[in-house]
Amino acid sequence: MLPLFVAEMDFELAPAVSQALYDAIERSDTGYAWPPALREIFSRYAKNCFDWTVPAERVFVVNDVMGGVTETLRALTQPGDGVAIMPPVYPPFFEIVRTAERHVVEVELLRDGMQYAINWDGLERAFARHAKALLLCHPHNPVGHVFARAELERLAALARSYGVLVISDEIHAPLVYPGAAHVPFVMVAEPQGIDSVTLMSASKGWNIAGLKCAQMIAGSSRVHERFKQLPADVTDRIGHLGVIATAAAYADGSSWLRTTLNRLDENRRLLATLLARQLPQIGYGVPDATYLAWLDCRALDLGDDPAQAFIDRGKVALSHGPDFGAAGRGFTRFNFATTPEIISEAVSRMALSA
Repeated sequence: MLPLFVAEMDFELAPAVSQALYDAIERSDTGYAWPPALREIFSRYAKNCFDWTVPAERVFVVNDVMGGVTETLRALTQPGDGVAIMPPVYPPFFEIVRTAERHVVEVELLRDGMQYAINWDGLERAFARHAKALLLCHPHNPVGHVFARAELERLAALARSYGVLVISDEIHAPLVYPGAAHVPFVMVAEPQGIDSVTLMSASKGWNIAGLKCAQMIAGSSRVHERFKQLPADVTDRIGHLGVIATAAAYADGSSWLRTTLNRLDENRRLLATLLARQLPQIGYGVPDATYLAWLDCRALDLGDDPAQAFIDRGKVALSHGPDFGAAGRGFTRFNFATTPEIISEAVSRMALSA
């Protein structure tokens, strides 16, 4: 079985990250996390990479991005409030909203071929009727869209009109390809006076998800004051080695990330070439970010969940499209953060099983 569903990379760790972890083990440093220095490191990283000025005191370190979403919903919304999401979208979005005792308001993205766009009319209806918050996936997983500044400005203006909180999951921000640029949502939101929260992490960009460390950034003074009242156990859940690895990634991992992005850039284009030759029935829009390909398999007549057919017939394990919402029926997600040889083998097996 070729496992191409988990959103992790098959690449070796950045040397700076590996060395920082080795050094910690050699000095028997496996105690509790102490994140204050990481806040300053993150602020420098944000300025260098996104020209985003982040006051260090507004950076709160949490265990992971979904944990940060939960704490944000609990701190800034009320039980039963509606939370808008834009499917097809990262499957835990559905679960995390319900875990926080809020209800999901789905506003499906509009699709034109393999290009996706915000359903502005649907989003405004959701804000007017049900939703008190928007959980934004930016860059978007699984479709790979990077929201442009004009889109974010329009989104911020709409949120301001209805008093909606925007929670922006920006975990894939380090993984944006040439031709696109990541603009943190807060950079357009705060000047418009709306409340927002940004969730970032080195976990996807530097492949350290299991070490448990993410950043939750307050996008307004009101949000900052509420976050200062979070329970102490929120920070107690952070992994100590996660803090060490994250600091090393942000401070010294830029060269490795550039090299890795070049490899991923080649892989996303290789996948397009292979699909065009062997499975031209599959629709694939080359993503502007992430290492995840969203594949339209409906022309293959494999039913709502083509991933199951690829598992059963070709032993290629991809993500199940329906897990991303009703808009994922007939689709599957392919992780191309691996070797060209494995990508080629996977496509060959898929072609034989289609």
